Amino acid sequence: MLKAQNITKKYEQLAVLKGVSIEVKKAEIVSIVGSSGAGKSTLLHILGTLDQADSGTISINNQAIDQLKGRALAQFRNKHIGFVFQFHHLLPEFSAIENVSIPGWIAGRNKKEVEADAIELLTKLGLGNRIEHKPQQLSGGEQQRVAVARALINKPVIIFADEPTGNLDSKNARELHELFVSLRNEFQQTFLIVTHNEELAGMSNRRLYMKDGLMVP
Repeated sequence: MLKAQNITKKYEQLAVLKGVSIEVKKAEIVSIVGSSGAGKSTLLHILGTLDQADSGTISINNQAIDQLKGRALAQFRNKHIGFVFQFHHLLPEFSAIENVSIPGWIAGRNKKEVEADAIELLTKLGLGNRIEHKPQQLSGGEQQRVAVARALINKPVIIFADEPTGNLDSKNARELHELFVSLRNEFQQTFLIVTHNEELAGMSNRRLYMKDGLMVP
């Protein structure tokens, strides 16, 4: 599903990634753990096409994404990749269903079809009676579940999650972990997660360790 080889990244004179290689199979939940500054989030952003590597190759679903540029890259990202961040980045003026629908509308999909998918996802995530609520009317855990639904709306082949439980209390964090596992089991969804949360890392299929810009045993 995902294959990256020898990814390097420097910011001025600081080498953040020093030749990182990683493979993730379909329907795997893989967690990357390590201390702050190890390069985990930088790697995730590069793999998710939000940032560009200085060197190395990346393919997602057999598409060489390091060869894509501009509009083609944006379209690939919108259609095939989902993101969940520590901060949910919901738009405050829009309802839950509208926030979830936005990536589908950007993709040019039929408005009614997108909204039907959004309702189905929100219902599946336990928010069926909250679809018209705006973010400020939802709890932190509910907001993060809306963000997960938004990540899923275009049926991505992989979801990248950067500290997805970093802003949640232990109960909501555990529920989000269980949600990821059920999405993997039910939809064969693939996840690559950067986390400091040992419980979430422990529920993954594999745990990878990063230190000083490298994967370590």
